[in-house]
Amino acid sequence: MARFKKTLSNWLNARHILIIQNEENFSEKATYKFTYAKIIFFAFLALVAVFALSFYLVNTILDQWFDPRYAERQTRQELVEMTFELDSLSYELESRDQFIQSIKKVLQGDVTTNEIPESQEVASSSDKDYTQLEKTDSIFKSEFERGTGGDFLLTSNMDDVELRGMYFFTPITGYISAPFDPQIEHFGIDIVSKKDEPVKSMADGTVVFTGWTQTDGNIIAVQHRENLISIYKHNSAITKAVGDVISAGDIIAIIGNTGELTSGPHLHIELWYNGSAVNPEEFISF
Repeated sequence: MARFKKTLSNWLNARHILIIQNEENFSEKATYKFTYAKIIFFAFLALVAVFALSFYLVNTILDQWFDPRYAERQTRQELVEMTFELDSLSYELESRDQFIQSIKKVLQGDVTTNEIPESQEVASSSDKDYTQLEKTDSIFKSEFERGTGGDFLLTSNMDDVELRGMYFFTPITGYISAPFDPQIEHFGIDIVSKKDEPVKSMADGTVVFTGWTQTDGNIIAVQHRENLISIYKHNSAITKAVGDVISAGDIIAIIGNTGELTSGPHLHIELWYNGSAVNPEEFISF
């Protein structure tokens, strides 16, 4: 037994030289010194590395081909993610619908001093009481200036970080004839431009209101993301309907001179963010 061990040790540790020669002139090209012990050691390391790499690939990249439970796990994970996303979307849609309904109440004149109703079926244009709408619109604007308009209060130091991060498309080119000034009940800006100039949406959104009033003429309102609503007044024509999904730059109206509060073709634009009137000049270059 001792002799066998000695013989095995001598065989493993015996030094050998591998010489690589040119076949034509027998000149040496390379020389390698080795023992069988080193060959076995490096072969074992290579085998361990190959096994580790194979194990990693089978459990990661190749998992979908070799593991029959992979598809089931992926499906369950996607179902869980979709469930959370659906709950989040449902909450966002509910909040947006409530906000849109409130804006509709304001535009239709169905608003009280300290309350904005949560729901009401939109009436057709032929059934609107324009006199009452004009009267309630004036009352609503007065409440804004006094700060008693419920959730719709004017704030100058509002948190508009998200709003400033949005990109706005210029709805129309021209010069500003009347700036934003809530002190005189002017909650938007007036832009004078060419006759029959198309009015474009300043951002992606959904049309939530179209109508006509004695004072403001043809009106269209668009709901954007981040609880932002843009309102365009005194148009000669409206090219979109309630419920239409539009993109930034889409034509939604034609500039006009409709309504009593106008002395010439121009566009009156209002921006309402989280229920507060903001100055469009701070976010859009005209």
